[in-house]
Amino acid sequence: MEVTGKIGRGLMVPMLAANFVVYIIMIGLAAWSLDKYIDGQQNHPHLGGNTSTTYMLEFGLLGGATGLCSLVIGLMHYRAWRSASLASASSSAFIAWAITSIAFGFAWKEIKIGGRRGKRLQTLELFITISTFSQLLYLMLLHAGVFSRRYGPNYLSHMDDTVTHRAPTQPQPSTASLD
Repeated sequence: MEVTGKIGRGLMVPMLAANFVVYIIMIGLAAWSLDKYIDGQQNHPHLGGNTSTTYMLEFGLLGGATGLCSLVIGLMHYRAWRSASLASASSSAFIAWAITSIAFGFAWKEIKIGGRRGKRLQTLELFITISTFSQLLYLMLLHAGVFSRRYGPNYLSHMDDTVTHRAPTQPQPSTASLD
């Protein structure tokens, strides 16, 4: 007897661990850079930037925070490994991916505008790019069970959701109140 979702479940922990490391680094770099920008130290040797830098930093920090939250929910889904826990894991992962994708757009806009960008900003741009694609892979892994039961928990299809109703074997008690 084959265990459902054995392949997808085996890939889940390495994906969660890799995304965790990427999001922690992304939050650290975005928080440090945003702190320097708030303090008015845009000329710091590791910072620099242009007009899209503040937007990239804000959405990078927000994307990292929502990404970490989605990984916690993904860990809970890994432990439960049911279709019911998939809904929360996939919705939070999708929101984190969407916010990280916005940060990815601002990172590429910052690269396109050019100017002096410090090493930490360039590193943050790299980690935003990595997190965008790794979060997309995580979303694809969460939904791989749609194609085969080997990759995920017992997903329901349109043919599986029929419910058979049985006639009651004993008479049901009356709900009318006694006078």
